[in-house]
This record gives sequence, structure tokens and C-alpha cells, in this order.
Amino acid sequence: MKIDVCPNCNSDHKIKSGIVNDRQRYKCKKCNYFFTVNKIGKKIDDYYVNKSLQLYLEGLTYREIERILGISHVSVMNWVKKYNIKRPNSANYHPTYKILNAAELGYYFKNSENIKGAGVIVTELGDKFMLIKWERFKD
Repeated sequence: MKIDVCPNCNSDHKIKSGIVNDRQRYKCKKCNYFFTVNKIGKKIDDYYVNKSLQLYLEGLTYREIERILGISHVSVMNWVKKYNIKRPNSANYHPTYKILNAAELGYYFKNSENIKGAGVIVTELGDKFMLIKWERFKD
């Protein structure tokens, strides 16, 4: 939604109607609703929104995502609700994750025992890589 449209009817037909608390006040010509321009909060880069949702779908908790990306767990919860993200249920597997640089990642994959019996995803995380591995619960 654009900032300077009427929040009541989404019309862009408005006139200036004074200043309130150092913010411009407008009157919608279509529905006669008075409104002020909303403050723009801290905008988080879409890269972090996408990465947060991806990590959520991979099985990480909100708090784990907060520790890894430095994004508030409340923001992640709000994005999950906003985009209606549903995580698939998988009771037989549990994810573990590691943050590795390129050399460590290469060394990790040299040993085939590290990925035996598990699914693995590697995703870029700034100048490092996150390795997410699903292992079966041991009965």
C-alpha cells in the first residue's frame, strides 16, 4: 500500500488539511476521512525476510533464527503469520544446523559418514554457509 493513500478507502484523491504533531494531515476527497502519513519504521531487507522464512520451513525455531540472523523472533513470527507459512509436520526427523565457512564445508563433505542416512541442505548466510541436516530419531 502506498503511504499517501487513504487508509479507509485506498483512494489517492486527497487534499492537505493542516499539520498535526509535525506530520502532514490529509482529508480524503472520496470518503471525507482525515489521516496523517504513517511513520516509516526500520525497513528490513527482503533477503533477511526470505532467509528467515526459509529457515523456519527448514525446522528452526524462532529463537534460533533470531540468534543466527540477528532478526527479532517477533518479526519472524509476524512474517510467518503475514505470509501464511505452514511448516510440514515430520515427527520422524529432527533438524540440526551448523554455520561453516567454505573450507569447513568442503572438509565436512569429504567425510561421507557425516551425511549418511540424512537429508542435507546448504544455504548461503552472508560470507558463511548454513548446513541443515535432518536425521532420523534414534529409537
